[in-house]
Amino acid sequence: MCSHYQGIKKREQLEKYFRTRGIPLPPNWDMWPRRLGEFVRRPPEWDSGDEAVPEREVEIGRWGLISGMTRPEGLARAEKLSTFNARSETAAKSFTFGNAWRRGQHCIVPAEAIYEPDRRSGKVVPTRFARADGAPLGIAGLWDRYKDAAGNWQISYTMLTINADAHPLFKEYHRTGEEKRMVVILPDGAYGDWLTAGPDESRDFLVPYPADALVATPEPK
Repeated sequence: MCSHYQGIKKREQLEKYFRTRGIPLPPNWDMWPRRLGEFVRRPPEWDSGDEAVPEREVEIGRWGLISGMTRPEGLARAEKLSTFNARSETAAKSFTFGNAWRRGQHCIVPAEAIYEPDRRSGKVVPTRFARADGAPLGIAGLWDRYKDAAGNWQISYTMLTINADAHPLFKEYHRTGEEKRMVVILPDGAYGDWLTAGPDESRDFLVPYPADALVATPEPK
């Protein structure tokens, strides 16, 4: 699981690596659940035939997905749930994530790094995971929109996770005896395909990122 990540600080990186421009007002780069962060998606109007619609766009949304099926009376409860990560094995049948999964509402969460706890010493040591080549991470996610208490449409997103019990790097993190999980980090060449893939193709992308392409750095402070 990932409950802390560092967003993209340099606007030019969005264009260079994700082929989309940043918005004028950058969000908080130090990301924690329920904060507003950036994600990349294919515009919902893409299929309209309007040539003015870009292939990709950056949106700001709540990190912690709230289903578009959520009714007003269930909103307060939904806002308290830990929905910043979605288990890929069960997302399709989940009330929270099922609507986005069935609609193929894929997104990419750009990140300079993610953080996971290292407990092997008996103490919790935050550890920073980044790409070894210095490029940003492109994390596979889902997005959805919901109506807030005032009846206004809002956007939210989540990161997809997979089992990491056998991953050479991520298997060493989290609590002993618990299942190991990791977010789905997409290869650069898969960004476009992920954003346009239908729900039946989603699982083709849910594979572990190579351990030797990542660097883990303890950051105890």
